[in-house]
Amino acid sequence: MKSNRFQLIILFLLFAGLSLSAQQKPLVFSTHWLPQAQFAGYYMAQEKGYYKDAGLDVIIKHPPANLNAINYLQDGSADIVSLFLITALDARLHDFDLVNIAQMSEHSAVVFVSFADGPVQTLKDFDNKKIGIWEGGFDESPKTMVKHHNLKVEWVPILSSVNLFLMKGIDLMTMMWYNEYNQLYLSGINPDELNTFSLSDYGFDIPEDGLYVKEATYQDRKAELQAFVEASLKGWQYANQNFDETIDIVLNKMRASKVSANEAHQRWMLSKILEFQGFSGDQEKKTQLMKVDFQKALEVLKENNTDLPATAKEITFETFYKPLLIE
Repeated sequence: MKSNRFQLIILFLLFAGLSLSAQQKPLVFSTHWLPQAQFAGYYMAQEKGYYKDAGLDVIIKHPPANLNAINYLQDGSADIVSLFLITALDARLHDFDLVNIAQMSEHSAVVFVSFADGPVQTLKDFDNKKIGIWEGGFDESPKTMVKHHNLKVEWVPILSSVNLFLMKGIDLMTMMWYNEYNQLYLSGINPDELNTFSLSDYGFDIPEDGLYVKEATYQDRKAELQAFVEASLKGWQYANQNFDETIDIVLNKMRASKVSANEAHQRWMLSKILEFQGFSGDQEKKTQLMKVDFQKALEVLKENNTDLPATAKEITFETFYKPLLIE
């Protein structure tokens, strides 16, 4: 009789454990752009089983080019998103309760580009010109820089193509050094045929890619989030040390999503992304958001916004930045 009772207890505990395992929620992570080498570390963390080894069921998704990934965080269809620091802080200033759990990028990669034989030779020449800007977000820093210099321009929305610039339908275009700028080179345009105006050269070197969650998610799933950050870092370190293998995985991801995949371009992108994220050989990657960068982004946003709510004044570095790794 005691033996039967003991067996029943064992079976109950076994099924209870299975039930809890089955109830484990997936962790949905959304990048802030289409599949590309910019997100290689997350792909490798999934490919090499780092998420699984950490006890996580991670789903990686990508928004279309005309949608800001922050929408996924707002409607609950993603638990974690990657965003530019300034985009995330702007949302927080407008009363969306997201927090930064890891800062991946250390510098800005945004540049304005014009043709060297065109009318835009200096910053002053931006005045009364047409500038292409992304429709799906990332526009806060470029627009603030233009406003800061009292320039009047016409902003022309674009998705992910440089075609309008190549056809000279616009005078300038905002580009990522690791992305659209290299697309121009692959289109047959040499660097000496272009003028570049880097935001970092004009006092707007604001770090970009970081990981963000809702405040409630941070409180409820802290252990899972920490495991995600740690596993993602392992993925990025693997990508840094296994470049060719990583490029193959990136290209497969892009093709599976029906996104145009150019190996030369993705190699350029991954090399530049690793630089902007501070990877150097075997040196450990840090995920720290610097207070000075937070303050600079806050200044930029307040300069560019005249409709900020009163609660914007209450935001502090300590309430916005919730690091899960001690560095």
